[in-house]
Amino acid sequence: MVDSPENLVLTQLRAIRADISDVQGSLGEVKRRLANLESGQASIIQHLGNLASADAQQQLATDGLTERLVRIERRLELRDA
Repeated sequence: MVDSPENLVLTQLRAIRADISDVQGSLGEVKRRLANLESGQASIIQHLGNLASADAQQQLATDGLTERLVRIERRLELRDA
């Protein structure tokens, strides 16, 4: 028995609907993974900001020690004016 054209169309539409459902599931997974990557990237950026802040603090401390050393050397006349 030959399927009627209406049944063939319905069969194809059901197959298309199943494929679309699979694509939507995959898209949902991709979106979740992308959100995880963006979250990780934000964490890395925040960490880099913290490292830059710590570096600036260390530079300030080094500059302060350098100034103190220069003053000590001048008082002890170990450095030319």
